[in-house]
Amino acid sequence: MRFSATFCAALVLAAASSPSWAQDYSQYSDAAVERELAEKVDVEMFSMVPMRDGVRLATNVYRPKGVSGPLPTILVKTPYNELSYKTGSSRAALDAVKHGYALVLQNERGRFYSEGDWEILGRPQTDGYDTLSWIAQQAWSNGKVGTRGCSSSAEWQLALAGQNHPAHAAMVPMASGAGIGKVGEFQEQGNWYTGGVPRSLFFVWLYGVDNPLRPQPPKGLDSKMIARIAKYNDLAPTKPPVNWPSQIKRLPVDGILKDLGEPAGTFEQLIGHDGPADPAWRKGGLYHDDKGWGVPALWFNSWYDVSIGPNMALFNHARAVNSDKEASANQFVVVTPTNHCAYSAKVLTGPYTSGDRALGEINFDADKEVYAFFDRWLKGDTAAFPSTTPPVRYYAMGANRWKQAAQWPPENSAPVRLYLRSKGRANGLNGDGQLSATPPSGAEQPDRYVYDPANPVQTIGGGDCCNGGLVTAGAFDQRTIEARDDVLVYTSEPLTEAMEVTGFVRAVLKVSSDAKDTDFAVKLVDVAPDGTAYILGDTIMRARYRDGYETPKMMTPGAVHAIKPTPITTSNTFLPGHRIRVEITSSNFPKFTRNLNTGGDNERDTAFVVARNAIHHAPGEESYIELPVVKPK
Repeated sequence: MRFSATFCAALVLAAASSPSWAQDYSQYSDAAVERELAEKVDVEMFSMVPMRDGVRLATNVYRPKGVSGPLPTILVKTPYNELSYKTGSSRAALDAVKHGYALVLQNERGRFYSEGDWEILGRPQTDGYDTLSWIAQQAWSNGKVGTRGCSSSAEWQLALAGQNHPAHAAMVPMASGAGIGKVGEFQEQGNWYTGGVPRSLFFVWLYGVDNPLRPQPPKGLDSKMIARIAKYNDLAPTKPPVNWPSQIKRLPVDGILKDLGEPAGTFEQLIGHDGPADPAWRKGGLYHDDKGWGVPALWFNSWYDVSIGPNMALFNHARAVNSDKEASANQFVVVTPTNHCAYSAKVLTGPYTSGDRALGEINFDADKEVYAFFDRWLKGDTAAFPSTTPPVRYYAMGANRWKQAAQWPPENSAPVRLYLRSKGRANGLNGDGQLSATPPSGAEQPDRYVYDPANPVQTIGGGDCCNGGLVTAGAFDQRTIEARDDVLVYTSEPLTEAMEVTGFVRAVLKVSSDAKDTDFAVKLVDVAPDGTAYILGDTIMRARYRDGYETPKMMTPGAVHAIKPTPITTSNTFLPGHRIRVEITSSNFPKFTRNLNTGGDNERDTAFVVARNAIHHAPGEESYIELPVVKPK
């Protein structure tokens, strides 16, 4: 959900290993780009494309100069201000044209010069479908369209793929998790929740993007007039800056934007939903796993993005669904160790550091892969992207090298269970918490801690995005967090040999509390020999949803309940001398909103109580984590 940089990040520019005729336009000055565009590209600015209900969407079309067709087409739909006279869009257009494609760039409904009212993801089942039909009907089109984009420009593609439009020949969704409603065990409703706990990123993102009282030009203006007006008025608002580290603490949560003086809009609609199972989540443009899948796809995901788990689950779903066998047989995924939408040649070339951790040289040409994939499906060049391409290519952190597999998780992985053990004092780095392959055989005291919503555990790193700087994603050292008494720390002995953990990491916790409801947060950490504790991933679960999102149930004070958070998804090789660590606590703020512990409405209440929580691990009440360990071939 990045802002204007998203489009440029999504349309990754040609890297040095591209064919000699493919220019690297990222090195051109703005003036040189515009001169090149005028010489080599026919441009139609702000064509107003009608949808089935008469609403017109602002659309730019870029085609090779003087070429009437037929041309394969790349379609990018965006909520951001990318149609106006932007050099970044011109660079992307030049790159597409150089590769023999027309580029169609369209603003979502209700954004800038596109008419109608905005909805997140821009009505993909109707507006997306109608745009594909319009492209296929153009004299310059060969009838084959590939959709491409990152974040918002990717997420709308998912529901469209379920429509199986005959012109939708291929898709490249990058960092597309906010387009997923429910897939398998993940019911995050577009990343609004994790384990039933709202994430704060959308609060910030919607402040910047939603504009419910937006100015609009008079209806009926033709494309020529709109293109002229857009040269000096792009309809892009500049909202007042916000001190988000302060504002995000305000209660009630549903008043965070109203408190700034904002008019009611999309935020108020979504925060008003009654949890992940609210039927209202089915009314928008999210993809749910009861839909089919009809489009070959090349997925790009990242270990430190906001939604790596649902993304990998949807990749598996698209391969398994039987609505279109050709599409299911042609799903491919690339997973990088980067943050959200970080797929440019600049990021993926040479040494890469995530947070505090050096991860070696990535050296992956994403742009080359994307055009090869499109050449296969839009131009019919079967040699460009051969059938022998591995379905799964992922970067194994720690080992710092690319690996491949025929499936996700890799076929040679198996679960290894590590038990949470202690003598009842696992609090902080100086506690006695252990991770052990041996289950408890005798009585063990539970580990107890106090969760105070007024003093939540701070988020440091992990997977996130688009939150106004509240959280910086990446592999940051967690020792300042682990020094807290309200964080339980369980650590293995140093490993004697390397262990690759790749796949879905699952935790099962036996918990109790004196509160009616509280949260339980889990973190997986790689501890280096010098003690640096690199976060690999995290998850959280609201206790009321332990038996399902459809059947919320309060805790019985003092009773032991089983909590099974949604998995952490990662690939990391724990090297010899390193230790595996798990942290347990009840908050991870400001990434996730706080549970007020009352059993009431956490989004609309202001009163809170302190919760006294416990993790149990005696025989019959074992708490543990299961690691998907990849065996050497």
